[in-house]
Amino acid sequence: MGRYTAGGAGRDLLAGAIAGAVAVWAMDRVDWKLYRARGVAGMLETQHARPGGMDPAHVMADKLGVSFGNKRDNPAGRTIHYGIGIGMGALYGLLRGLSPAFARGRGGIYGLAMWVLQDEALNTVMGTAANPLAYPWQDHARGAASHTVFGVVADLISRILAPWRDRVVIER
Repeated sequence: MGRYTAGGAGRDLLAGAIAGAVAVWAMDRVDWKLYRARGVAGMLETQHARPGGMDPAHVMADKLGVSFGNKRDNPAGRTIHYGIGIGMGALYGLLRGLSPAFARGRGGIYGLAMWVLQDEALNTVMGTAANPLAYPWQDHARGAASHTVFGVVADLISRILAPWRDRVVIER
């Protein structure tokens, strides 16, 4: 079942990209709060599981040879992190405009799917993260929670920026 509304795919992509940037910022706030809540011992446990002690975006920057300065916290890694979030937000904006099914769960389902596909599978396959079994369960819960926040915020912001996608013109 598809839906066609006023506005256009280009506007959906742009609204989704902006929503993705805001959603990454919100996701990071939740992620860091939960990460720090585990205390020094928990943070070290996570760091020891990670390749080179780095998060996947910084590992990717290092593999691409664009990492400079502190390998665990540098502009290249943050740029990759935001770039992925902006891309995933743009994809959500486009999909939300194409079919009402993608807006179910107000972005929460999309965020959880992102977590499973990206954090639990793709990062391991690409070598930007260790095997999921190497991480403590709290890291998986933190990832699920923060990616759910990403999806919900991306949905909210894309609804604010692209209200035309909430009005169905033709539905098949």
